[in-house]
Amino acid sequence: MKTKDGTTRLQALMADQSRRAEVLAVSSGKGGVGKTNIAANLAICLAAAGKRVVLMDADLGLGNLDVIMNVSGRQNLSHVVSGHRTLDEILQVGPAGVEVLCGGSGMEELANLSRFQRTRLINEMATLQERADVIVIDTGAGIGASVLAFCQAADHTLVVTTPEPTAMTDAYAVIKVLAGRRYPGRLSLIVNMAESISEGKKIQQQMAEVVRRFLDTPLYDAGVLCRDDRLVAAVRNREPVVLAYPHARITAALVAMTARLAQGPAAGKTDNFFQKVVNWFF
Repeated sequence: MKTKDGTTRLQALMADQSRRAEVLAVSSGKGGVGKTNIAANLAICLAAAGKRVVLMDADLGLGNLDVIMNVSGRQNLSHVVSGHRTLDEILQVGPAGVEVLCGGSGMEELANLSRFQRTRLINEMATLQERADVIVIDTGAGIGASVLAFCQAADHTLVVTTPEPTAMTDAYAVIKVLAGRRYPGRLSLIVNMAESISEGKKIQQQMAEVVRRFLDTPLYDAGVLCRDDRLVAAVRNREPVVLAYPHARITAALVAMTARLAQGPAAGKTDNFFQKVVNWFF
């Protein structure tokens, strides 16, 4: 009987683990590199493939995910921090069925959370684990305590940079701090706004080599996104680019990037993932 009970308990624990949502953090060293757009469009691509996705705006104090996803930001993380709402209560359904958690814009109290408040907010995320397959977190920029806390809580952190030297330097700073804290997840680099794929790949290789040599940490290639005016047009219309321009080159690149991420070690392999996304968009 003891063995049977023990086996039953183990099976229950394993079942709970299998239901646990994967957490994907999208971060950057500096603002203006396209981090929020990438987070939003990756979330929609995941949802298009049949994943249950929660998209969380953790750019505390300067959140603008509500603009890109065209949802109301009235109920946001400030209400969770104050204890007036739970994360579950402020969830909104956005494009492609993605459930969105809005951050607060221009709220100083959100940008300067205490350690207790950060811990409570991250612990609240556990309540979302059973309702989602993937939780995508759009963190703030830089190496502030809140940004690093959300990255540390993620299974996979995507660091976004552009070819600009300042963006690359700041991206390296984020990677260095996470490596110094022995971040247990997977670290990947996205090069955004590249003039060409070859330029982006060159930056990927250079960054990976520097990180390997000086930080003794692997840095994976998450993909390259080239500059595309249609992204700017989509933002102006408050619509994610993968929905506004489904046949654009940048949409194809985001679809391919999402498929690779879904098949990586952090998210586990998903049969026919790429085909599902392609069918949904094209």
